[in-house]
Amino acid sequence: MASTKERENFVYTAKLAEQAERYDEMVDSMKKVANLDVELTIEERNLLSVGYKNVIGARRASWRILSSIEQKEESKGNEQNARRIKEYRQKVESELTSICNDIMTVIDEHLIPSSTAGESTVFYYKMKGDYYRYLAEFKNGNEKKEAADQSLKAYQAAKGKEYKRQAAKEQGKRLTNMTALLLNTATELLVFLKVRLILEYPALPKTIWRAIKYLKKILWKDGSFVCHTAGS
Repeated sequence: MASTKERENFVYTAKLAEQAERYDEMVDSMKKVANLDVELTIEERNLLSVGYKNVIGARRASWRILSSIEQKEESKGNEQNARRIKEYRQKVESELTSICNDIMTVIDEHLIPSSTAGESTVFYYKMKGDYYRYLAEFKNGNEKKEAADQSLKAYQAAKGKEYKRQAAKEQGKRLTNMTALLLNTATELLVFLKVRLILEYPALPKTIWRAIKYLKKILWKDGSFVCHTAGS
């Protein structure tokens, strides 16, 4: 197939971009692989995930920093500075929205339709849950609620897909990739609950976060449970 060589070249370029820490270009290369409408290998899937995770991660960090500075300026009564920071924050929010919409389009139009393995489908639904959750972090009003609702739906789909096939091949000895992925999805559901409950009960975030950290510690206390994640 003519696309085989192209695919190899795109993957090689993505690996090169990762080593150079040029994650936007890494994402561009892996999107080209996804657009071939073929089922991704585990390596390709992880390259796509790592690229987007770093691209979105930098913006999420920027948004948190700007939001914190904005609140400080507002508390000091520095309205002009607060206004400037707000404009800058909104620019970052626009970039975050674009990135989230981009990966969800790739997932819905290319990755899920091309997936035949249950593990791959779970992985992509989990990614959708993650990126809707990222939207819920900074959206307001109905947009925030909609993003939170879509995040929960995606996590529920990830948990349900091929769930009966997730049993370990060697009971009590090691987990299959599917089992590890489902456990990872469960931890993301816990994080989702934090986002969702904060919407309805703003006074509870610290308590919720402490509970989530404790539950995640229990789920992941055995190093053998650790698997590649689509986001955090």
